[in-house]
Amino acid sequence: MFNHVFVGTNDIDASRKFYDAVMGVLGHHGFPLPHGSGYAGEGGTFIVAKPADGEAATCMNGFTFGFKAADYAQVDAWHAAGLANGGTDAGAPGFRENSPGNMYGAYLRDPDGHKICAFTANTGPKE
Repeated sequence: MFNHVFVGTNDIDASRKFYDAVMGVLGHHGFPLPHGSGYAGEGGTFIVAKPADGEAATCMNGFTFGFKAADYAQVDAWHAAGLANGGTDAGAPGFRENSPGNMYGAYLRDPDGHKICAFTANTGPKE
């Protein structure tokens, strides 16, 4: 559906550490760019890098980028990897009653404050 999503950063090293961890849990390994990192997948590429206009990166209120996770355990591991690598909690892993199908997901803020999440379908009770 998309070619790429670009998220700005003010600290390439902190962002690379954070996204290498959370994207690695989802099976996407980064590749270096001169101004950041890219993570390619079947549906497009996610890029975290310095803004091209040379201005400071800022996070967007009301914007959340969601990544697909395979199962509940991968959502949990994704959230833990983010917290261990410079992210902050924006919603612990759990079922989201306001999501379609009461999906299981978690939310993080990256080192620059961008809100991201990982979700998987509700396949029954979490054991």
